[in-house]
Amino acid sequence: MPKKYQFTAILEREDNGYVSLCPELDIASQGDTIEQAKANLLEAVELFLEIASPSEIQNRLKNEILISNLEVSVG
Repeated sequence: MPKKYQFTAILEREDNGYVSLCPELDIASQGDTIEQAKANLLEAVELFLEIASPSEIQNRLKNEILISNLEVSVG
């Protein structure tokens, strides 16, 4: 049975496409649409987990990622 992981996907519009990031592993990808950027990120993470050594995964893995709003006043 394959091991299952759960990671964060952050997607950001950039020019005519989208950039996607998995902050837990510091892996990024891109695509023309949100769906494509997410699918490409999923593929990149899967490939990394398949080929990386357990020590490399542990070195890159950030166990706690917090996403929050930030209010900033300027001027």
